[in-house]
Amino acid sequence: MKNLRALLCVAAVPMILGSAFAQETPPMNTVPIRDTSSSLALAALDRKIADLDSEEGASRKELSELGGKLASAHARTLVRGRSYYKLTRAGMLPVGAGFDSLVTHAMRVERARRLLDSDLETERKLRERGGELARSLERLAKDRTALGNQRTAMDAARLAMADESRRQQAFDSAFSTSNGGGDYVAIYGGNGAAEPQNGGFAASRGRLLFPVAGRAEARPARREGTDGPGLEIRAPLGSSVRAVYGGRVAFADRYGPYGRLVIVDHGDHYYTVSGDLASIDVKVGAEVTAGERIGTVGDEGHGGAMLYFEVRHRTETIVPQPWLGL
Repeated sequence: MKNLRALLCVAAVPMILGSAFAQETPPMNTVPIRDTSSSLALAALDRKIADLDSEEGASRKELSELGGKLASAHARTLVRGRSYYKLTRAGMLPVGAGFDSLVTHAMRVERARRLLDSDLETERKLRERGGELARSLERLAKDRTALGNQRTAMDAARLAMADESRRQQAFDSAFSTSNGGGDYVAIYGGNGAAEPQNGGFAASRGRLLFPVAGRAEARPARREGTDGPGLEIRAPLGSSVRAVYGGRVAFADRYGPYGRLVIVDHGDHYYTVSGDLASIDVKVGAEVTAGERIGTVGDEGHGGAMLYFEVRHRTETIVPQPWLGL
């Protein structure tokens, strides 16, 4: 990707989680960013490709016409050669016809020789030109292939950046859709405590279900771009990751340094963030209950298999340990 973005002469948009919170309520519909530099680069490249195609077409046309000219020149050379040969044969010399006849014959021979030389030179030049055109077409083909590959790479870069922009928009909108009432009734399973019926997410502080079942080790951590702490929860690779409280899935995709990420909206502008997942088992818009599996523990190269977990309220990343009773 780095090479593709360098090719487009633009800087990559930083995929920093904190940028999602620049405003409390980001716009739901965002106009895609048009990169002027990349557009100009693509336009210039397309012009080069069009020029090469035009030059190649003209060269192929000339080469095709040259074939006919060369065939005609070669046929003419054969006729001239036969004529010259006949004039210079010993049996054709006017030895006994007098001096004037001999001079006239000599002039005919010289004229035939000059015409033959001219035909041979014409044929030579046509063959030379044919070789030049063939080499030119070979060069044009290589240049066209190189520019075509460059165009493909630039298209791929634009698509990748557009995809990154869509993910950024989806991430931003994930934190702007929370309702004010906490309509979800979630049920704890396994070793989780029951959720309060009327208190909502805030009333469950200290009693949220732990996000990974079974034995795990947790330590405070912070990811690049956030304004608050999270937890790195070390557990066996592939362990189930579950919703700590009922809610609606607001984001489920890969996002920057968080790897595969699921954001659950628990109402009243409370969210939990589960990153570094090996798999995502829910879709955006799905309602989940406490204890429901949302993915599995992955290994994104941060020192082993782990879940990265955050609790957020509006624009703030808050300390998660008290919410989990740690």
